[in-house]
Amino acid sequence: MPGAKRRPLKLGFLLVTVSLVAGCVGGSGVPVITPSAALVSPGQALKFRARGARGHRVWFVNGMLEGSLTTGTITNHGLFTAPSVVDPASFHSPLHVSVVVNGAPSLSVPVSVFVPGNFMPGTVSSTANPLVASYTIAVPEGASVQVQCGPDTNYGRTTWSQPAPDAGGAVTILVAGMRSSSIYHMRAVVQLEDGTQALDADHVFTTGAVPANRLPAITVSQFADLAPHSGIELFSLVYPGTGNQLTAVATDLSGNVIWYYDMGPGEWPFPIKLLPNGDMLLVATGNGSNEVREIDLAGTVINRTSPNDLNSELSRIGVSFQASAFHHDILQLPNGHLIFLVQYTKPFNIPGLAPGTQIIGDAIVDWDNRGRVPVWTWSTFDHIDISHAPFGYPDWTHANALVYSHDDGNLILSMRNQNWIIKINYRDGLGYGSILWRLGPGGDFILPSGEAPIEWNYGQHYPTLLGPNSAGIFSLMFFNNGNNRLVDGNNTICGSAGAIDCYSSVPILQLNEYTKTAQILFEGRLTAYSTCCGNASLLPNGDVEFDVAFDQHTPGVSYIQEVTQEQNPQLLWQMNIAGQVAYRGFRVPSLYPGVQW
Repeated sequence: MPGAKRRPLKLGFLLVTVSLVAGCVGGSGVPVITPSAALVSPGQALKFRARGARGHRVWFVNGMLEGSLTTGTITNHGLFTAPSVVDPASFHSPLHVSVVVNGAPSLSVPVSVFVPGNFMPGTVSSTANPLVASYTIAVPEGASVQVQCGPDTNYGRTTWSQPAPDAGGAVTILVAGMRSSSIYHMRAVVQLEDGTQALDADHVFTTGAVPANRLPAITVSQFADLAPHSGIELFSLVYPGTGNQLTAVATDLSGNVIWYYDMGPGEWPFPIKLLPNGDMLLVATGNGSNEVREIDLAGTVINRTSPNDLNSELSRIGVSFQASAFHHDILQLPNGHLIFLVQYTKPFNIPGLAPGTQIIGDAIVDWDNRGRVPVWTWSTFDHIDISHAPFGYPDWTHANALVYSHDDGNLILSMRNQNWIIKINYRDGLGYGSILWRLGPGGDFILPSGEAPIEWNYGQHYPTLLGPNSAGIFSLMFFNNGNNRLVDGNNTICGSAGAIDCYSSVPILQLNEYTKTAQILFEGRLTAYSTCCGNASLLPNGDVEFDVAFDQHTPGVSYIQEVTQEQNPQLLWQMNIAGQVAYRGFRVPSLYPGVQW
């Protein structure tokens, strides 16, 4: 608390047993005291209720009407207040809280309540992930727990803070962010309801080993005198070179693996994202696998959805298409729903193609993850002219990213093979799916004179919204791969014979939805030409980070760069990944929502 100094407490606890004595007169069944278990701190108040019994109640502590200052007091309404001064050595037997209903004693229901003089010591154990520990500690009602962790007792990193359960009890935090085969120190910091801070004892944990042949081949270089922005890198690595390398990994900025999810052989995350609840959300793909998974940091699967699960529900509600696969992106909405991006095919008779050729398009499904039902769907086949095919057929749209527009509740979709980023009338599930605008060549926006067509987006990936606005006038950033970009006055396009000036770029555009005009605020033009994958982000310090996943000039190596956002960007930091493609690699603050490392 600002301006207040709190003395850390040592650890210990006091046991209180609560029982109920209820009469049958006017009752309606066997009464039960709630809560059935609780943990409170000295002087803390807790409301007990006698359920299932009617009539006048009289409460006791250790057989004494309304209790005492040394044993704790309780009102005739069941409000128990623990003693404000607790000497654990003087409490060798539990307290007893009881209630008499209408003067008639009846059944007793014991309830254990822990009243700590400070706290029960925490315990640390290993998990299925050798780089993740499980830290459990019992804390009182209204308290919160955060774990400090580091290579010595200076610690240095913290987890997020987690609240005690109702009425107090055990809190378990998965501690991640550690290197393999290393000794770490950790301790819980407990913030009590009154602002007092209690510290657990130090615990020592040794992480397990990760075989060297499973680790990504990563090297890091730092340039200039400026340090990179803090945080860690979270990767979606695809096409493992040996079939056994890790694909879902996080590293520190020196390239050391500090977390991973051990997927099945040949699987990769397509992609992986940190959720607000601390879990990871991913599309597992490869080697015959395809499903959406939510996992915790230890790798335990919390829930999963297969195309068969989705398709059975789509059939049940009469949707015309069936998904062949989840792919490229997944989005969690503020209401907890998931937005699935799926592929499916339809036959078409198109000049130059065999009659009935199966064309690959995309669909969007709003999935109520709690009810496990689809509540809104959208299809490219219903809203885009089949003749618009700058990349040809059969891979017609090739969508690769989803963005939620919080200002108007709409969805933004990147379609690589359309050279378009579009905004869809979703309106939080109430929209009719019409396309509100198309950004790119042949779309709805106008660039300043002389900038089109070369400055449009071509084969782009990973649009992100910048700033507070997502509608009206706002900024949009993306990785502009440059496929099929016109590079000279002879209509030479990237990918064709003789095209030698191809490049990728990282533009920031200001879009005006009212006038349908676009203005380039920044463009990091790269020497690289990445024909697939990639992403770009604006870091909190104003630097730009981008993933060059598949540079034709450096085959076999993906790399991440952080550069300054200025007319002549300065390279500050680079991470190379050899032998695997970094479909996405981006800076996140830490492995815990709201925590900066």
